[in-house]
Amino acid sequence: MSRFSLEQKLEVVTYMKDGQHSLTEGAARFSLSRGEIQKWLAAYRYHGVAGLSKEHIGYPGEFKQLVIEDMRVCGMSYRETAAKHNVSDHKVIMKWERVYLEKGPEGLYVERRGRRNTLAVGQPKLAKQLEDDLISENQRLRAEVDYLKKLNALVQKKEQRGIKQK
Repeated sequence: MSRFSLEQKLEVVTYMKDGQHSLTEGAARFSLSRGEIQKWLAAYRYHGVAGLSKEHIGYPGEFKQLVIEDMRVCGMSYRETAAKHNVSDHKVIMKWERVYLEKGPEGLYVERRGRRNTLAVGQPKLAKQLEDDLISENQRLRAEVDYLKKLNALVQKKEQRGIKQK
């Protein structure tokens, strides 16, 4: 749910749209950021009341690709693009463009919601046989270290007895 109702957004837009008030005045009067007011004004200019009423949650890959390619062809800013395509926030488009540039258009079709699995990132999966071999080698080396520690302790104990007898 949106933090602001449609009525509150319309009140801000009607106060600002006549051009007699600055963004700073509007931000002070309604306790909003200037960016929020800019976003609402642009959405209202492009889509009317419908642009203020709906917050989008998910977008299909085709839509993301269309938005990014349209922005790049027309040379629009992130805010203008968000307003034109009724995207909830210009920062979403910034993320889409980054993915588009890094991974190409195919990257926009991959679902990225949720937490990343930090344990599996960058770690190749080992074959079962290789994993078993590594585990057994690790156990053998631990046993060898324990044996050598015990032997060292016995040698030191024997040397201390020899010193006391002299």
